Amino acid sequence: MKKFMTVAALLAGMVSVSAQAETLTQKNISLTQANALASAAIQACSAKNYQVSVTVVDRAGVVKAVQRTDNAGPHTVKASEMKAFTALSTKNASGKVMESAQSNAGAQNMRDVPGFLLLAGGLPVKEGDEVIGAIGIGGAPGGQLDEACAQQALDGLKK
Repeated sequence: MKKFMTVAALLAGMVSVSAQAETLTQKNISLTQANALASAAIQACSAKNYQVSVTVVDRAGVVKAVQRTDNAGPHTVKASEMKAFTALSTKNASGKVMESAQSNAGAQNMRDVPGFLLLAGGLPVKEGDEVIGAIGIGGAPGGQLDEACAQQALDGLKK
């Protein structure tokens, strides 16, 4: 019995040490990046006379930046946040998530996930293959137009 207790104590100690030794290192979008991305998206949409709101979230889904044009509807703020959250959570464009939910009976209940908005306009922000945040835009006359502005902003910051 004493041997069993000693072995159990040693194993517990090894598990404890290995759990303590594991530290995650993750990339995340910075406030500077989030603000620059939101500004670039506002500029892209404003050039087309779209009245929008833009939200950028970090890798945990926490809002980092929000911008709203002067005449954007009040609903666009929450819509942009939800589109960004959807893109972040699924690591995919929110429009593609919407298409999947529409065409796949097994995915139709995704619309019931708290915080999700199954409309185009949200894109993940990546550094390499790692998702470090997401951008969502709401207010253009069509989600595909919101998404085009978001893509233009992402492309502009990569240069």
